[in-house]
Amino acid sequence: MNDMRSTGFVKPDLDPVDIAAAFTLLTRIPLPVNHLRAGERAAQAAWAYPVVGAVLGLIAGAFAITLHWIGVSTGIAAACGLGALMLMTGALHEDGIADCADGFGGGATPARRLEIMKDSRIGAFGAAALIVVLLARWSGYGTVIEGNWLAAFVAAGAISRLPMVLVMYGMPLARRNGFAATVGMVTAPTAIVAGLLALVIGLLCLGLLAIPLILVAVLSCLPLCWLAWRRIGGYSGDVLGGCQQIAEIAALAVLSAAL
Repeated sequence: MNDMRSTGFVKPDLDPVDIAAAFTLLTRIPLPVNHLRAGERAAQAAWAYPVVGAVLGLIAGAFAITLHWIGVSTGIAAACGLGALMLMTGALHEDGIADCADGFGGGATPARRLEIMKDSRIGAFGAAALIVVLLARWSGYGTVIEGNWLAAFVAAGAISRLPMVLVMYGMPLARRNGFAATVGMVTAPTAIVAGLLALVIGLLCLGLLAIPLILVAVLSCLPLCWLAWRRIGGYSGDVLGGCQQIAEIAALAVLSAAL
């Protein structure tokens, strides 16, 4: 666990630049931002991850639902929505879940697992995991599209980014020189603000359904977090990406059941 935390109340350190910084970290959307300032506030900017997720969900969902409205089949519309999302994020989170599967499934030691996860090539475990994840999300997208439920895309995007912040707060780093390490330490106030933002966005979009949605999304990531702890001693950027993918699938499952 992190050991550099205050036991008393600490006022959240929020800055408008954090939203742009969060977009810079999690997407490839070009925004006018002071990259030096954004880099300095990378850890503090984690509170804005649900905002980024909400915007991404809004764009991808609006695109997919619009295609469906003009007569495109549900399956193709869902695939286009997924494609738009991966284009905006550079498939960052998809790469994470694939690397986790390859590393946790193929390495004999923590060092070897981290080495495999850093390798840009994808193995059998990673390919299989990626196929399953994409199929699950594609199926969930299709159900939401058929319900014309744009707000569900927004909520799922926001809520699925919350576990990333919680992991960054609650788990140690597995690698001291990886991408996740360059972001820095997430404090309790930052994690609390991220949680409140995800809750508010969820309530505005889904009403009280947001509460079980958040619980299921967060709890669904625990097996991957436990496995990361056992296999590599903490979290990495790939683990964060894997958590986002699992949380999104869990959120879509709840939404599909609700529909």
